[in-house]
Amino acid sequence: MTLTDRLPGNAEPDAVFDAFQAWVAEQGLTLYAHQEEALIEIATGANVILNTPTGSGKSLVATGAHFAALASDRTTFYTAPIKALVSEKFFALCAIFGAHNVGMLTGDASVNADAPIVCCTAEILANLALREGADADVGQVVMDEFHFYAEPDRGWAWQVPLIELPQAQFILMSATLGDTTRFVDDLTKRTGRATAVVSSVERPVPLLFEYAMTPLHETIEELLSTKQAPVYIVHFTQAAALERAQSLMSINMCTREEKDRIAAAIGNFRFTAGFGRTLSRLVRHGIGVHHAGMLPKYRRLVETLAQAGLLKVICGTDTLGVGINVPIRTVLFTGLSKYDGVKTRLLKAREFHQIAGRAGRAGYDTIGTVIVQAPEHVIDNERALKKAGDDPKKRRKVVRKKPPEGTIGWGRPTFDRLVDAEPEPLTSSFHVSHAMLLNVMNRGGDPYLALRHLLTENHEERPSQRRLIRRTVAIARALIAGGVIERTESGTYRLVEDLQLDFALNQALSPFALASLELLDKESPEYPLDVVSVIESTLEDPRQVVSAQRQKARGEAVNAMKAEGIEYEERMQLLEDVTWPQPLKELLDAAYETYRQGHPWVADYELKPKSVVRDMYERAMTFTEYVSFYGLSRSEGLVLRYLADAYRALRQTVPEDARTEELTDLIEWLGELVRQVDSSLLDEWARLQNPGAEIEEVRLDDKPPAVTRNTRAFRVLVRNAMFRRVELAALRRWDLLGEMDAESGWTADRWQKAIQEYYDEYDSLGTGPSARGPAFLHIEQGATAWTVRQVFEDPEGDHDWGIEATVDLAESDEAGTAAITVTAVGPH
Repeated sequence: MTLTDRLPGNAEPDAVFDAFQAWVAEQGLTLYAHQEEALIEIATGANVILNTPTGSGKSLVATGAHFAALASDRTTFYTAPIKALVSEKFFALCAIFGAHNVGMLTGDASVNADAPIVCCTAEILANLALREGADADVGQVVMDEFHFYAEPDRGWAWQVPLIELPQAQFILMSATLGDTTRFVDDLTKRTGRATAVVSSVERPVPLLFEYAMTPLHETIEELLSTKQAPVYIVHFTQAAALERAQSLMSINMCTREEKDRIAAAIGNFRFTAGFGRTLSRLVRHGIGVHHAGMLPKYRRLVETLAQAGLLKVICGTDTLGVGINVPIRTVLFTGLSKYDGVKTRLLKAREFHQIAGRAGRAGYDTIGTVIVQAPEHVIDNERALKKAGDDPKKRRKVVRKKPPEGTIGWGRPTFDRLVDAEPEPLTSSFHVSHAMLLNVMNRGGDPYLALRHLLTENHEERPSQRRLIRRTVAIARALIAGGVIERTESGTYRLVEDLQLDFALNQALSPFALASLELLDKESPEYPLDVVSVIESTLEDPRQVVSAQRQKARGEAVNAMKAEGIEYEERMQLLEDVTWPQPLKELLDAAYETYRQGHPWVADYELKPKSVVRDMYERAMTFTEYVSFYGLSRSEGLVLRYLADAYRALRQTVPEDARTEELTDLIEWLGELVRQVDSSLLDEWARLQNPGAEIEEVRLDDKPPAVTRNTRAFRVLVRNAMFRRVELAALRRWDLLGEMDAESGWTADRWQKAIQEYYDEYDSLGTGPSARGPAFLHIEQGATAWTVRQVFEDPEGDHDWGIEATVDLAESDEAGTAAITVTAVGPH
């Protein structure tokens, strides 16, 4: 029985409220006073601004709002800032209301879009509001994390629905809204509904704020001894979080019994090399690490262990304010300043309270503790002064330490100010884009009136509005010149009739990619990888990866220039031109410029040529090898998310008639690679296609499906594993070959001797596209093992040399990759 089955026979406010309250009681819950107040206001049709602390039950109010909308036969939208939260809410509402009543739109996933309850990102709703305005089938909007309204790049998406959907009832929710007077007046004027502010400074679990003048290790030891765990230690870089976790290994966090419970909970969980082994040691000691750069399975492991009360300390970044879902008793700030991508600055009051609000969770704690650790130089100065005592002369002689260079000084006054400060008022961040203009033009009616309303009724000051109007005029002229919009006989403007638009947020350049595929030579050996390069150019840059690629390329370039005797000054000048690999850049840049002439809106989106999938494939590396090669262990989660996005984009964008056998093999390989590293990224995508199906609970020790079950993908894994050895042989990297195959008796010396015999006969060893082709790999498939031979592409075309090996299928399934045992290297 779902909550939908509890809908009353009429939409009277009392009946709706009573039905929902009865359901809440059946869940073993009791509404807080502020929840009851908010739900009564919602049931009577008012807008509600819910400004209550973290952990005060805003999700339950949102559920009640959806219930009220269904009772009056209105479509209700829930919006969140990130796709992960949208997906999480989607599955939660499916369980509550029934899968057939809930849909989801995130730009790359559309599930049951016509459902009466729709979960989506803020941008999706904003585009719908622009496209349909007051005619949109949107009866209610629940906007979570509404403080994103002030985000410089994305705030427009939280503002547009307020401007363009006067027919809707709005529920705006956040723990850190600040002064909401402006929104109350604005919403009431626009919607004609009363607007209620429901705020509560009383947390279900009150917070205690402290300023610690003891060294961090001592602070943590005291928290552990006084039963204040779990402690979330907040850092402002991922590197600092991991370093702190490793430094805490000297503290005995857990008893032997607790460590045994942790080991039992972990079970047969698969930790991979690199960061996985580090995390394994940490969690078994009772220490967790949690940040956005980790693989999803590792974050899920830490969250699960924490929820079971098995971790005493979690070291993470400030991103816990919009993500982590674990019971935290104490939040410990290691600092009150951060680098925001532009400069180092003090935390804003909103940021401080957003993070601090994670301490103390209802149902777990009676009080939450927030501790700010004094800077080391402040502690040292205080100790020196204490040692000098009351003697004025000694105190004057104390040399006070200063904040480390490049940091901002702060102390107890900053702490006191942030604790007492209200979140800063939310400021408008409205802007205009080609896509925004085209969406409004697509609405029909008089586009001039619609645009005037959008440009003069937003929340910007008049000078800013005038700048936006000038920007809109410039965009409109470009669209007219490009033949995208045209003037009608009546003097108004409209979109050309045959224009096909697709503004899915992460697929904005997909139509360009589709057009660019026609420029490629389908018969070329490079075709599959060139298709990958086209798709990769439309994806967001994985910043850490391209930065690591550039650093390695510059290192290699420096070594080459030194070998050529190039002087330092010239080397430094030449290095400016060295960047990460950008295949097809000239072709794609030219195609982009041509495409933009007829499709001016693509100017809103930057083309970003790069090579990550292609680079990994050409190097024939496994995920672990690739992460290690570029030193990306702290960012492997970002790497995997990028690979998963690339896989989905290839699957969704490349039409069947553009696919070859080799390209299909590559796509299958990429999907299997992602699935074996962390199946959750693709399992959820598959689950979205059938949200109503019975889903077994995911256990920590669950393994991905057997890697050998997908024969096509496994053949590519085997081919890459064998070809990796060919590439290393061509580079004469006997050391790396020895690392791969020493267990089977193929040491570095043995590899060197075998390959040297090849070079005694031939001058070079091919590693190009044809060398990795299927013609050079022979496979005999057995029931338990495969026998393979990777043939060398020699310059004479003899093709008599190669590497022979066996592939153990059971061992491959256990490892999640091809388990290769080299048996021979030489002529056949």
